[in-house]
Amino acid sequence: MIAQLEAPRAARTLPGANIYRFRTDALRLLQGMYRRYGDIVQFRLGSERVFMVSNPDYIREILITNHKNFIKGRGLQRARKFLGNGLLTSEGEFHKRQRRLSQPAFHRERIALYARIMAQYAAEMRDEWQPGEQHDMAKEMMRLTLRVVAKTLFDAEVKSEMDEIGAALTTTIELFSAVMTLPFFELIEKLPLPFNYRFRAARARLDETVYRIIEERRRTSEDRGDLLSMLLIAQDEEGDGTGMTDEQLRDEAMTIFLAGHETTANALTWTWYLLSQHPEVEARLHAEVDAVLGGRLPTAADYGKLKYTEMVFAESMRLYPPAWVFGRRALEAFSLGNYRLPARALILMSPYVVQRRSDFYPAPERFIPERWTPEEKEKRPKFSYFPFGGGPRACIGEGFAWMEGVLILATLAQKWRLRLAPEARVVPEPLITLRPKYGMPMILEARA
Repeated sequence: MIAQLEAPRAARTLPGANIYRFRTDALRLLQGMYRRYGDIVQFRLGSERVFMVSNPDYIREILITNHKNFIKGRGLQRARKFLGNGLLTSEGEFHKRQRRLSQPAFHRERIALYARIMAQYAAEMRDEWQPGEQHDMAKEMMRLTLRVVAKTLFDAEVKSEMDEIGAALTTTIELFSAVMTLPFFELIEKLPLPFNYRFRAARARLDETVYRIIEERRRTSEDRGDLLSMLLIAQDEEGDGTGMTDEQLRDEAMTIFLAGHETTANALTWTWYLLSQHPEVEARLHAEVDAVLGGRLPTAADYGKLKYTEMVFAESMRLYPPAWVFGRRALEAFSLGNYRLPARALILMSPYVVQRRSDFYPAPERFIPERWTPEEKEKRPKFSYFPFGGGPRACIGEGFAWMEGVLILATLAQKWRLRLAPEARVVPEPLITLRPKYGMPMILEARA
């Protein structure tokens, strides 16, 4: 019988030092932990005993094999303050029920219907741009994906409200990210502090839009072909036969609203940056787009033909995964390999760290889309790449995100090259998602 070992302990630090480093430089902290200690390491994060796991086999154990022993980590537990009890934050039988009700809205055939909207809205943005203009591509991609998700989720055209809704989402994300790692969060959120007032005001602004649309749709009982229509008519045939309440619809809609535009926008922003730094990759992407599309807008049928474009998008999410860390809380003590971990352990798994392991990705800091040929993918373990999580809690909108990312890249790349502005400062900022801290100012250059 193999003896059970205790996971290596990181060197002791001053009280609160790791919390400070996690809040100010989390990516470097976690990468440093992996480089020094390897597949598993335990350290203190305030009052929490945290285990960082960077072995794909261990990650599979947590997310798939033994998934019933884990609930979401502290960050997403606290995210209920904004997202409510949606798919990202709910647990147990309620999560299973909500997933059953939501799944039809994300079937492949349903997602294919939204390809026209993705391409059309990207083309409208593309045709508004002028040569030599400078745009913050982080903001531009947020604007574009917000329009797409509003139309596909709600069949709503929110262009007139887009800046206000986008500002409310940004405020919510930034404020929540700033306080969610703090000790005594539950006490701090009740205090009459300015950021609490701003957080509540931003949530109220978003709730106003979502509840208004739900009320209008309930009144007309019309299937508009959008995701909300699917959620409204869904009934739990495997359970009690009922559908969702307005509050449940709000929580699922808010989750899709946030995840459906924030993550894809960030992935696209980092992709434009990487393309601007690798002209040979950009040239090959342009050649594929021209050959496949011949100047017309892409359709769902083109998605499978834009193979190199998809490889570019995959490699971008390897280097800059929008969901840069996943957390789980162990319900009972469990084993990972030879290691024994205690009940209530907080587990961190970072795609940012694992997807830069040199044993899986030689020259891991280099941008090499050819890593994503079928032959190369076959050489690597499954959870050496997990930007959408995995197992029963994998992102329900993964198929939507892949199609949206590839079709938007193809549509915009038909007409434009994007060049990083001279004054740009490119610094990843790990908030709820991995954003560029100072935006991504880029100059538009028309393709000949």
